[in-house]
Amino acid sequence: MTLGKAQRVVFGETLAELGATDPRIVVLDGDLANSTRADIFEKAFPDRFFQMGIAEQNMLGVAAGMATIGYVPFISTLAAFATARALDPIRVLIAQPGLNVKIAGAYSGLLAGKTGKTHISFDDLAVMRALGNMTVVAPVDETETRMAIKAINDYHGPVYFRLTRQPTPSVFDETYQFELGKAVIVREGADVTLISTGVQTSRTLEAAESLAGEGIDAHVLHVPTLKPLDTAAIVEAASRTGLVATVEEHSIIGGLGGAVAETLIEHHPVLMKRIGLPDTFAESGPDDALLDKYGISSERVAEAVRSLVANTGN
Repeated sequence: MTLGKAQRVVFGETLAELGATDPRIVVLDGDLANSTRADIFEKAFPDRFFQMGIAEQNMLGVAAGMATIGYVPFISTLAAFATARALDPIRVLIAQPGLNVKIAGAYSGLLAGKTGKTHISFDDLAVMRALGNMTVVAPVDETETRMAIKAINDYHGPVYFRLTRQPTPSVFDETYQFELGKAVIVREGADVTLISTGVQTSRTLEAAESLAGEGIDAHVLHVPTLKPLDTAAIVEAASRTGLVATVEEHSIIGGLGGAVAETLIEHHPVLMKRIGLPDTFAESGPDDALLDKYGISSERVAEAVRSLVANTGN
């Protein structure tokens, strides 16, 4: 897979593109525009860019107020700050009344560029998925990120969406059609079903190709919308093989693994393994070292799936 643009760059570019035809769009920034690349929108529309400083709770409150008078506020900050520091105003002022605020969680997951362990967000999907009225999105690459932001802008209601720091491998081309709430098969297989989300899907695909060389045929389902969850697609994917592993750059508690387990236990119980961060706080460090340490590099994913298949006799 070739590398595409970083999702944060696509965020700034797409908002600037949308802003040219949608005057409702405003961006509220928590003193991080040159990192989240909201500065691309700022340059294009300085009168619709609001520098709120390091005051995330206040920023979300202001966004709620702007949404009540017809603006579409996009929040620019790190995932760790949006889902932890500003959780109370998100819950009470935005999610509860269902206001049309779009929260971009930049630098999500493990790969935050050695910014320190306090800046690493590995539980954001669990937090936001639990909020009533909240839609939760985690795109895989440049193409899907651009399409997802456009769909998020068209959708009326609160949305949290993950964005990563580094350039990401390209999984989709321009023929792909993103749809909120829909999962997509990215590899057909018959031996084991791998369900992944966000940028982790590209590593999961690499793991699947490696396993194919060993005679293990993995079926891979990409889930870009964590909420609402595509229950039918998950059940169908699990039914294909009777053996499921979820893979995520997130805690295995409450994220994709939790969502899939909840779905399958109600609709189609199968043997299942969750691959992701255990009950821990992640460290800060080099990208490859972190992915390997926490078991979500393509090599470590292949190792976990290989063991799962061997132990079940599939």
